[in-house]
Amino acid sequence: MNLFEQMVEATVDEDEERCVALAQQALDEGTDPFQAIQEGYTQGMHIVGEKFARLDCYLPDLILSARAMNAAVEVLKPRLMQRDDHGSQGTIVLGTIQGDLHDLGKNIVKIMLQAAGFTIHDLGYNVPVRQFVEEAEKVGADIIAASAILTTTMAYMPDIAALLSELGRRDKYLIMLGGASVMAEWAVEAGADGYGENAVEAVEVAKRLMREKKGGERK
Repeated sequence: MNLFEQMVEATVDEDEERCVALAQQALDEGTDPFQAIQEGYTQGMHIVGEKFARLDCYLPDLILSARAMNAAVEVLKPRLMQRDDHGSQGTIVLGTIQGDLHDLGKNIVKIMLQAAGFTIHDLGYNVPVRQFVEEAEKVGADIIAASAILTTTMAYMPDIAALLSELGRRDKYLIMLGGASVMAEWAVEAGADGYGENAVEAVEVAKRLMREKKGGERK
């Protein structure tokens, strides 16, 4: 069993101590912390999420696995922040859409974006659509990024683009959408400029959008 497989197993087993130890092992061995999160702990949480959806485990199990993963990410975080892309990549207002209390995935995306040099204003979870827009205005954001885990809360996502259009500010901000319930095609229909299937892809999409914005390529 390789290191990533061990991380998956430890996350599924809700073993916080082992998750932390494996994160430290990854640092000691020079493993890319992005890769450790994406191929290890995130995969473990994906399995736990599927088990939860099938009622093969319960909310306390989900919480304990998430806690174990978060502890491991805290170990990896300093190395993440030392990566090469520092400098002002852009400013992002980030949050989980209203009605949705899940923020684990959003928190991972936040860490990844910060490590890539973005300035993040994290609004947390259960964020009303208008608050995304008000915060973007307040901080001079480049991107408004929203996540959703539930299909019921995903329905609020198109309201971001709609509100911006209503206020005459749609061209002022880029919109990124993501989360377990969100698919690429639907995100485009909802008015998104970019979609990230996972945290690593979200970083690449954010970088691309900022390159297009700075290069005047955005239509």
